[in-house]
Amino acid sequence: MARLPGPVLCGALLGLVCLTASGLAVEVHVPAEPLSAPVGKTAELTCRYSTSVTDSFALEWSFAQPGKPISASLPILYFTNGHLYQTGSKATRASLLQNPPTGGVATLKLTDVRPSDTGTYFCQVKNPPDFYTNGIGLINLTVLVPPSSPSCSQTGQRSVGGSATLRCSSSEGAPRPVYNWVRLGSSPTPSPGSMVQAGARCGRNECRNLPLYPPDEVSGQLILSNLSRASSGTYRCVATNQMGSAACELSFSVTDPSQGRVAGAVIGVLLGVLFLSIAVFCLIRFQKERRKRPKETYRGSDLREDAIAPGISEQTSVRADSSSGLLQKPLSASTMNTTKSKLPMAV
Repeated sequence: MARLPGPVLCGALLGLVCLTASGLAVEVHVPAEPLSAPVGKTAELTCRYSTSVTDSFALEWSFAQPGKPISASLPILYFTNGHLYQTGSKATRASLLQNPPTGGVATLKLTDVRPSDTGTYFCQVKNPPDFYTNGIGLINLTVLVPPSSPSCSQTGQRSVGGSATLRCSSSEGAPRPVYNWVRLGSSPTPSPGSMVQAGARCGRNECRNLPLYPPDEVSGQLILSNLSRASSGTYRCVATNQMGSAACELSFSVTDPSQGRVAGAVIGVLLGVLFLSIAVFCLIRFQKERRKRPKETYRGSDLREDAIAPGISEQTSVRADSSSGLLQKPLSASTMNTTKSKLPMAV
């Protein structure tokens, strides 16, 4: 029985040590839910702590990009020995709502937030000898950005019976935008059962039943299959998030190869008819010009220089010339007159 006070005393001492240790712990409390702030506005990150503030009290705010550990964080501001030190790229925009932050609250104020401010913020309190916990609180901040003007593009075989893919993407937007496709025009609004649902394709008849919903609203792709000429038109992609929306448009046309061949045959026939018409016209004009030319006529009193004198046959003259081996010069007009005067005249 005399030994009972020993264990009781040990248990009492152990409980006292635990109570003392728990009183020396630094506790940091931050919002459990992620925070968000529109771009260009002010964000307030609340950090509460409990400790017995002494001269060794120190407070630090740091920042890490999304997905980075605390070891990769960069300091934003630091408070110690009654002085506040601001550092880093956010120094001109970061401050404390409570200065000095020795009353159990150390809220960080960040003005003119930017997309690069999205990430994890660490509130760390140090107050030796209160070192039994790490004294760190984590806050995730998202800067909300409206979608930037998306870019629309198209790929694939844009002919009757083929398939094509329409793509839409915004370079900026937080949270990440979702995309919906709409075809502009006078097409009636379809019933819910005739709309192209997620994972489906736009077929020959379905293309007239718009609005359209891409297989994946995140990817912004719309697949058009079994194309027809009715698939042609102007398509609009709308990128939307909780901050706003933006849109782009593209003209989509479906070609029919068979019509191209028919058009080529028609053009060939027309060219043939044109060439034939030109040939007939030229022939008719040539005939008319030929008929307008004057015909050459000879009168009996006119004598040609190469005419043969009367009484001398052409064959005789040729034989004489051939036998002599000489080529006689045709008689001149004076010689012909002299010869003609010597011939006897009949009364």
